[in-house]
Amino acid sequence: MTLEPANTKPLGLAVLISGGGTTLQNLIDEIDRGQLNAQIKLVVSSNPTAFGLERANKAAIPTAVVTKKDFDTPARMSQHVFDLVRDAGADLVCLAGYLSLLEIPDDFATRVINIHPALLPAFGGTGMYGRRVHEAVLAAGCKVSGPTVHFCDQTYDTGPIIVQRTCPVLEGDTPDTLAQRVFEQECIAYPEAIRLIAADRVNTNQD
Repeated sequence: MTLEPANTKPLGLAVLISGGGTTLQNLIDEIDRGQLNAQIKLVVSSNPTAFGLERANKAAIPTAVVTKKDFDTPARMSQHVFDLVRDAGADLVCLAGYLSLLEIPDDFATRVINIHPALLPAFGGTGMYGRRVHEAVLAAGCKVSGPTVHFCDQTYDTGPIIVQRTCPVLEGDTPDTLAQRVFEQECIAYPEAIRLIAADRVNTNQD
């Protein structure tokens, strides 16, 4: 990989959102605290009313809205997103609750990452996002859950894993209580993965 080491210039990030932007806010806070040597150069939302856009505006981060309905094919939408990312000068694309499947171009093949609220490869794939994931974990009777940060490929939740963290599934948990416990680990895992990538300490191979 050709990304800058963590101790030189800040890693340029493009963060893609669809909703509240809690993961975006965590990255903003980590940068502000000096715990993550990065600069968020662009926030792209698939939803024009996403609260995450307000979080970006408050932090003086440039924003763009790219919705499916504005494009006749997913490929054209994806091309537009990555044109915006290139124009912003971002080194790494961080999906943060972004719900549209992107077609990743060759120049970003190992430069797009996502965080999933379960321990992949379990509870991933089409339709498995947000509350649905935690409902499935509870229905399966799992004793442990936690987030996975992974590289993105051309399908949902199948790219090489970068970081996983665990938390217990407790007796009496609801999807909401479990989601909160998993999110606490997400707040640690995502910045950790970005630091590893910036330091070129990640194996991007599937094997």
